Amino acid sequence: MSGKWQTDGPTLPIEFARESSRKRLTLVIADVSETVASLWVLLEVDSLDAAKEALALREGIKEGNIQYSVGWWRKADGASNGRGAAAIAAWAPAHKLDAVVWTNLKPGLKGRSNVVPDYDAVLGHFQMLIERGEHADAEEYVRKTPIQIMTGYRQRLQEDLGWTAIQT
Repeated sequence: MSGKWQTDGPTLPIEFARESSRKRLTLVIADVSETVASLWVLLEVDSLDAAKEALALREGIKEGNIQYSVGWWRKADGASNGRGAAAIAAWAPAHKLDAVVWTNLKPGLKGRSNVVPDYDAVLGHFQMLIERGEHADAEEYVRKTPIQIMTGYRQRLQEDLGWTAIQT
């Protein structure tokens, strides 16, 4: 990455809606009604393919899954692929970007891939982790997410679990 995270990213429908291998619920572009301004950072790469590979490496995406799990937009011909592509394509030219990449991972809890879990399922997931004493990593992920990513679920988690943002 080159430089600091910028706070004026495209406005996208983002939610804590994907169960990771570490039982965290991570942020993904999902079919939700609320949107938030995302963050972005430049990558020190010389091509769109190199940017896709760099993002895949950072996110732990296997090489064979890059075509499905990394979204992209290219200025040269306006081509794009992935959830949120239209909003990103509309946002990118104002920032004089040649290309944009983003994680295009599917939402879902284990066993229900590509389905956005409702809030009760999300709360139940976290409560189960709390009961088992396995919630530290999941809680840290939610609390360390930049404050501007105030999704609908995050607002409710603050109320129900007291998981307020931690400034890093």
